[in-house]
Amino acid sequence: MTPLDRPRRPWDRAPVAEREYFEMLGLGIVSVLPARAEGASRNGWSPPSGGAWVHVGEDGTVHAFTGKAEVGQGTRTALARVVSAALDVPAAQVDLRMGDTDLCPWDMGTFGSRSMPDAVPALYAAALGAGEVLRELAARRTGGRPEGFELHDGSVRPTGSTSGTPFAELVRGESIVREASPVGPQALGPPTHRAGRPSPDPLADDLVTGHRQFVSDVSRPGMLHGAVLWPPVRGATLLEADSASAERLPGVAIVRDGAFVGAVAGSPFAARAAVASVRARWDRPAYPAEPEIEAYLGAHPLSGDHWDSDEDREGDVETALGTAAHRVELRYRTSYIAHVPLEPRCAIAEWTGHRLTVWVGTQTPFRARSQVAEALECSEDDVRIIVPPTGAGFGGKHGGEIATAAARLARASGHPVRLAFSREEEFLHGYLRPMSIVEIRAGIDAAGRVTAWSFHNLNGGAAAASTPYSVPNRHIWNTLADSPLPQGPYRSLAANANNFARECAMDELGSRAGLDPLDFRRRHLDDPRLRTVLDRAADRAGWADRARGAGRGYGLALGREKGGRIATVAEVSVDRQRRVRVDRLVSAFEAGRIVHPENLRSQVEGAHVMALGGALFEAIRFHQGVVQNPRLSQYRVPRFSDVPEIEIELVDAPEVAPAGAGETPMIAVAPAIANAISDVTGVRLRTLPLVPTGRMAK
Repeated sequence: MTPLDRPRRPWDRAPVAEREYFEMLGLGIVSVLPARAEGASRNGWSPPSGGAWVHVGEDGTVHAFTGKAEVGQGTRTALARVVSAALDVPAAQVDLRMGDTDLCPWDMGTFGSRSMPDAVPALYAAALGAGEVLRELAARRTGGRPEGFELHDGSVRPTGSTSGTPFAELVRGESIVREASPVGPQALGPPTHRAGRPSPDPLADDLVTGHRQFVSDVSRPGMLHGAVLWPPVRGATLLEADSASAERLPGVAIVRDGAFVGAVAGSPFAARAAVASVRARWDRPAYPAEPEIEAYLGAHPLSGDHWDSDEDREGDVETALGTAAHRVELRYRTSYIAHVPLEPRCAIAEWTGHRLTVWVGTQTPFRARSQVAEALECSEDDVRIIVPPTGAGFGGKHGGEIATAAARLARASGHPVRLAFSREEEFLHGYLRPMSIVEIRAGIDAAGRVTAWSFHNLNGGAAAASTPYSVPNRHIWNTLADSPLPQGPYRSLAANANNFARECAMDELGSRAGLDPLDFRRRHLDDPRLRTVLDRAADRAGWADRARGAGRGYGLALGREKGGRIATVAEVSVDRQRRVRVDRLVSAFEAGRIVHPENLRSQVEGAHVMALGGALFEAIRFHQGVVQNPRLSQYRVPRFSDVPEIEIELVDAPEVAPAGAGETPMIAVAPAIANAISDVTGVRLRTLPLVPTGRMAK
């Protein structure tokens, strides 16, 4: 049997009986967990699939498949450990395939901290199903019953025995496909010795030595390089493009497809030079200057994008405000900020006859497949998206725009084409985290209890807007706006803005009540998981014994999002020149049962460093829809010298299903720092970034 390079149809689009598992992977057994709502419309954002399949081959290798993508968050190792634990097989025997639309189950995308909640139960169930088949094969050999056998170290043995039959021997010559039964999070049980034992990432050596092959490293025979004439601002329409000068350049081919204009050449520099020489005329929408942005957003709400749930409207806020002992009216603002992934967007497209393969760094490979097929008017069966290891996304690599552009260039040129953003293009033509304007009206009674809470976010979104505090009268809502700058998902998105505003406001209310920030929060918390992380962070930071004064201040904040709980204490110093430095961050984080503690700690620490940028100095400057600081020499991101001492306490909750850890650890950093600055200076800063120049304004 000759192995296939790719299946005749993507496996998620073919019935199980028609999938070439054994032609692609070799003989053995396959356990398939069907995707939820398989066959439903897949162009939308929901529902998630939760599908997985596991193949055990004649060489003993366990191949596992998930539609999630590895974009630097380290889930490849964590998810492989789940399969290793379920089958009690050495981790070196598990080959996890991710983000390949021909081979993997359909998945709505790698975002929203959903990799662990979605993929862990699915892979665990599929692996358990494979284990059941292995026990049946062992029982068939001996005439025993499957329940009389157990899995141990890549073999199946009679329960209590010290010797067994290796997987490879049991599956030799077999071609069994079995449907697995789903398991709920509560059925996963605590991690086994394999899942809980520290183990190195098998790809870590390649990462630190520079040998790991990222999207940008993919090269195909005969590959050319492309560049595209991108719109100068959001919503601009191309009226005319004179490419005569570009067409005279040696070794350059100009590609035109309706409003699409691009160039293909032997080097990226030649392709970009050709596009730069195209004389284009655009119809550009009228957008405001930066000082006018708040008024513009307020005047341009998006119909249908107003979130106002019954759950967050309770009691009579106006009456409660009228009878409150102390009232505050506060306004917070967060800036547009860029994702700044280490690897800018990149795609390599190659046609083989009528079939297309695109290697691209995207967080939504199946959505990208749909977009490419629709744009190029071909069947999804003929489009394959492969996501190699990708140098981060942070929410900035959704969809398939760059994959579509590369495919257009490749089809027109007859060659594989690599299309990569420059760093400047990443700023100018990617999308940004939305700016937010949050208005809060709140009141407390004479006993120091919050009795009224009105909270509105303009443009930022609804994530984490619901308060975790017990407030009898509240109204929380959100209004999106027609932004002049392209905006989209970002790591923890609106939760950053909403948590910043709420946690700073809670400090201000606690001050009005004359209560310590820790005590004020504890008296309003009904969530025991939040109380746990709050107490653990405060204890580890030495909150009760903190030495205040002499230019040093302390602040704390908490939050919950994506199923996780976080509390952070910040220690900040301000010198006589009003320069601000974050000296220490102490956090306690709980995201259910811990599957991979080493990677979890890395995720939390990385989130803290990233959050420093948005808290202290990251901000997009713009004028009439055009980014004015599209280079790292102009856009400040955290440097090694900015990183404080970071202490992370991981709180394991074995009774709770694993939650995502990529986003929630960010959301308490900015408010903790803002509260610490207020503690040391008495000045309340309500706009992010807090100190864009490194100094507080006089």
